[in-house]
Amino acid sequence: MLATIGIVPDAVAPPDIDETPLPGESPPSYCARIAQEKARAVVTGAGDIILCADTTVALGRRILGKPVDIDEARAFLNALSGRRHSVITHVVVRSDDTLRERSVITRVAMKRLSEDQREAYLVSGEWRGKAGGYSIQGRAGAFIPWISGSYSAVVGLPLAQTAQLLQSAGIPVWDAP
Repeated sequence: MLATIGIVPDAVAPPDIDETPLPGESPPSYCARIAQEKARAVVTGAGDIILCADTTVALGRRILGKPVDIDEARAFLNALSGRRHSVITHVVVRSDDTLRERSVITRVAMKRLSEDQREAYLVSGEWRGKAGGYSIQGRAGAFIPWISGSYSAVVGLPLAQTAQLLQSAGIPVWDAP
């Protein structure tokens, strides 16, 4: 996704952090905290700029993270079927001790899924590693008749906001004429 705005990272190093929600934590607070912890967990050298993000699916106050197995993915899809939900992506750009950050909330509607549709999707395995148990840029895109907000944020990185944060940190971002 970064290549679409002219950015090629020098390295990709996913930080190892505990992504367990805190008791009573709201989905936006959870998403911001996880993105911030990721940014702080990356070991850097002087002058390095770090980009981290976290995407969370929220059904009301319920956080639907990455399902641990097919049964949890099925439960997530059953909960989302025929309902609107929020996809929250929080982006953090860290340079030295400065954090620049932005949250983007997109409203998403998922059509009512038949059992056959849900099971075929689960068999595809595409749900693995995806917040809420689905991937809008993949096969599940056929389940999403409506969004209000940023498509790229639902994919996992809101490009317009990410470009702004990178530019404010001194990284040149390609702009179309």
